[in-house]
Amino acid sequence: MPRPLGELEDAVMTRVWKWNRPVTVREVLEDLQQERSIAYTTVMTVLDNLHQKGWVRREAEGRAYRYEAVSTRAAYSAALMNEAWAQSDNPAAALVAFFGMMSPQQREALRDAMRIVQPEVPRGPGEAGEEAGR
Repeated sequence: MPRPLGELEDAVMTRVWKWNRPVTVREVLEDLQQERSIAYTTVMTVLDNLHQKGWVRREAEGRAYRYEAVSTRAAYSAALMNEAWAQSDNPAAALVAFFGMMSPQQREALRDAMRIVQPEVPRGPGEAGEEAGR
């Protein structure tokens, strides 16, 4: 399970995920500098740390590197949710509480996701279908 990203690691990874291509330290630096004062060496260190932790791979380009995400933000988020759920002493209650916090749009996204990972199984005669009771 991945350890949650720190604030600056998340800011850097957000750009790497959003751009979805190999990036340089300079590109990330210039984008981050629109929001905060930050040094080139700080961004370089963060990207090196993310490489050491397995979040990005890198390829040499001259004297610099280009960094690319190893997985998606969705996979990272899913791993964090799975870890949090696994830590619960009552996973069913944790899910009920989590679902209760969801907006109607999030619940619809959950229903869509469940249809993808667990498509409807054809039911035999006499079995209640999804439309029963409506």
